Amino acid sequence: MKNIEIAPISRIEGHGKITVQVDDSGNVSDAHFHVMEIRGFEKFLEGAAVEEAPRITPRICGVCQTSHHIASAKATDQVFGLEPPETAKKLRELLLLGQYIMSHSLHFYFLAGPDLVMGPESDPAMRNVVGILKTNPDLGMMAIKTRKIGQQITATVGGKPISPVTAVPGGMSRGLTSDQQADLLGKAKEAIGLVEKGIEVAKPLFTKYAEAIELLGPIETHFGALNKNGGDISFYDGNMKVIDPSGNPVHEFAPEDYLNYIEEKVQPWSYMKFPYLKQIGYPDGNYRVGPMARLNVIDNIPTEKAAELFAEYKENFGLAQNPLLYHYARLIELMYSAERTVQLLEDETITGTDIRQPITEQLMSRDEAKESSETRRGVGMIEATRGTLIHDFETDAAGFINRANLIVSTGQNNLAIDIGVRETAKKLIHGEEVSEGLKNQLEMIVRAYDVCLSCATHAIDGSSPLEVDIYDSEGKLLKKHLL
Repeated sequence: MKNIEIAPISRIEGHGKITVQVDDSGNVSDAHFHVMEIRGFEKFLEGAAVEEAPRITPRICGVCQTSHHIASAKATDQVFGLEPPETAKKLRELLLLGQYIMSHSLHFYFLAGPDLVMGPESDPAMRNVVGILKTNPDLGMMAIKTRKIGQQITATVGGKPISPVTAVPGGMSRGLTSDQQADLLGKAKEAIGLVEKGIEVAKPLFTKYAEAIELLGPIETHFGALNKNGGDISFYDGNMKVIDPSGNPVHEFAPEDYLNYIEEKVQPWSYMKFPYLKQIGYPDGNYRVGPMARLNVIDNIPTEKAAELFAEYKENFGLAQNPLLYHYARLIELMYSAERTVQLLEDETITGTDIRQPITEQLMSRDEAKESSETRRGVGMIEATRGTLIHDFETDAAGFINRANLIVSTGQNNLAIDIGVRETAKKLIHGEEVSEGLKNQLEMIVRAYDVCLSCATHAIDGSSPLEVDIYDSEGKLLKKHLL
């Protein structure tokens, strides 16, 4: 028996590895995708005022910060029983679209793109963004410009380019001026042109690597995504719809009801949990989220250019199952994000001043809350760039968090990634000698999901071997906390 280790997996967010067990005959007996880092944000949140959650959770990740910011804000809306005004909802959606433009362009061009542009078995010294900039500088600069526009939207609407701060319970803390609207509108229109050029370069790659698309990581699963208006794509709101591997509807539920449908399992080889569909069971209740899942679940994209791309994609691939098609779906969503941004910025109500429903009720004091059994709960569910994201907070009567549950997109794809790696390794590896290019093909399965391991990791059994010492401002030890 021999173990083959691929570590670290490159060009992903976070730290992971793949291990492959090869028996004495040279055949794969088992393989797994491992996540080794431990994050304690669910514990960090306990004891915090719930209105602080939209400022704490963006620190989970420097890429997914906007998604966590908005999911937490939506959860706090429910905790306080608030309904944000329409302008506030549009601003939040605009902020989320900024992340889509930034993140999707970052992932395709900088992280996944080198495998397709340079080739899966090309020299690893060139199979990266530097290689793209050297061999195709126009494409590289186009990617940088597109990503920059997303960051500019985040900075303007969110108050900061990293870890935005403007989404608050009941709406937004500040609006958009007419000058800012005009400036961002021009940038969004530029983004549409940049995305068009990028897609012209990318589309032939999916024909060129059709064999790899069929070979790497195919697995049949259920799919889940938000949708609204009877089947429109939706990133900010809507109910979650789940379909089976043949495309038949299985569930549709409101965000606050997710615990009736989603359960999580732990496995000894990963600090990331394995969510599955509760009413089907593990592992048959395996489901996926994210760009490919969204395009499988929805019926319509209500913008012109993205709708044309969507129709062509569905004609060519139908109900897509192969993970490398996540890249194609990501490009379609990138186009939709740019077009939808233009739609929002051409709406004159986007500069409206009614942007927050204030909190008017009087909460209990902390001392009063300790004597009360009253609790509050809020669930925020959105479509993050990597897939459906759930923030679930339970507070005491004073509004301080007793329990936090974060079910992150990458976690929901974890079982499919693990199975895809194992089954592909069994197909490709025969013998103890494994080429660098073959190892990279296993990495490509993981990269296809645009994994964010910083967001998704939890302790195996709800605890971890990490102990945090908490001190006061004078250096006195207050308590030891096991994460």
